[in-house]
Amino acid sequence: MSMSDPLADMLTRIRNASMVKFASVQIPKSNIKVNLAKTLKQEGYISGFNVSDDGPQGQLTIDLKYGPDNESAITAINRVSKPGLRKYVGVGEVPRVLNGLGVAILSTSIGVITDREARAKNVGGEILCEVW
Repeated sequence: MSMSDPLADMLTRIRNASMVKFASVQIPKSNIKVNLAKTLKQEGYISGFNVSDDGPQGQLTIDLKYGPDNESAITAINRVSKPGLRKYVGVGEVPRVLNGLGVAILSTSIGVITDREARAKNVGGEILCEVW
């Protein structure tokens, strides 16, 4: 059975694993998922990730990050652009998540970047998700 929205599946796996305090979560690998994991690592929401070529598709293992009181670094992670309703924004319409406390992750012509990078590089694109 094929999956209609692999990115939503990835975000749901991360959300569920962080709610039950798992150390890591395994996800089927794809290029967009690896780029999203790089961005989450760069922003400090995960402690790391590992890509392996096990099986026909490969695996992406994401190591979740927790604070000193065992609180998750990811409070919420939501999919914005969905297969049935894509959300594209221009340069001047790039959103701020919680007045800059969170981050919106966009897929642009220069790759998967955060909302701050998109404003700095003067590009727009598809809003993949919001994290805070």
